[in-house]
Amino acid sequence: MAMNKRVLLKSRPKGWVTEADFQIDEAPIQQPGDGQVLVRNHWLSLDPYMRGRMNDTKSYAAKAELGEVMVGGTVGEVLESRDPSLKPGDFVVGSLGWQQYGTASAKTFRRIDTKAAPAQAYLGVVGMPGVTAWVGLLTIGEPKPGETVVVSAASGAVGSVVGQIAKLKGARAVGVAGGPEKCRYVVDELKFDACVDYKSPDFVKSLEAATPKGVDVYFENVGGEVLDAVSRRFNAFARMPLCGLISQYNETNPMGLRHLHAFLTNRVKLQGFIVSDKLELWPPALKDLAEWVSSGKIKYRESIAHGLDNAPKAFIGLLKGENFGKQLVKLA
Repeated sequence: MAMNKRVLLKSRPKGWVTEADFQIDEAPIQQPGDGQVLVRNHWLSLDPYMRGRMNDTKSYAAKAELGEVMVGGTVGEVLESRDPSLKPGDFVVGSLGWQQYGTASAKTFRRIDTKAAPAQAYLGVVGMPGVTAWVGLLTIGEPKPGETVVVSAASGAVGSVVGQIAKLKGARAVGVAGGPEKCRYVVDELKFDACVDYKSPDFVKSLEAATPKGVDVYFENVGGEVLDAVSRRFNAFARMPLCGLISQYNETNPMGLRHLHAFLTNRVKLQGFIVSDKLELWPPALKDLAEWVSSGKIKYRESIAHGLDNAPKAFIGLLKGENFGKQLVKLA
């Protein structure tokens, strides 16, 4: 009997995630029932939101259950189909989690065109991270020509797209990233106007120099000290799409907001958002993103781990900022 390698959630982390929180096992491949398809996963997406799913707390989505396959987005090839909407050989994007094979309702998948873009791009720039950037920046940030847009985690899957869209809309894009190499990439390859290294002892002064006219839009992915510094640069009526707080996900005593008064005095609009709440915006977002990528107006980079066994290590590296661009695991 053919077997399916899987990564299960073994324990709930207290503080930083460790590889011991995961368990690798094998189970028989589940055959599809009526209306279902069997998919062989080729790519697994690793994303910061997964850290929250590991906790036993109320959130916007169901927690990952102990002893079950760890949640995650996937791209794979249909091997067997018992639904007329998909056929063997089709490539699809879905949410089968950390495993080599998966069976689910055909309705939970979206067929993709691997001639238009590489299969794994549908987990990145023309997938959920790209749509997250589009929705957060354009519907909450609403950048205007000449305004200053700051984005944290600027070399990551979401942040890199945010800055490039801001430039396409005529705004000035300033990134915040960790280390000189990432900052060079953000400026030299992605064409941001500036990038500030949050690891530098001169971070606050460098941020001030990079935002001489203040900050009109801050796309937040990080939290902590970076949010603390940027909040002191807000202009009146600034907008802050709150996408993530990755610097705080593993903290047992998370850092709060020190400069809340800046939001009041500057009448800042702060709005958290979850991209799955706005499914009606996915088609126009994906259309724009596909056009911008194919025309070379948006560039992207990927960090690739090889094999399911390396998924836990790669995920921990993502949380530590060791990835460069979209973090993926190649499964086939």
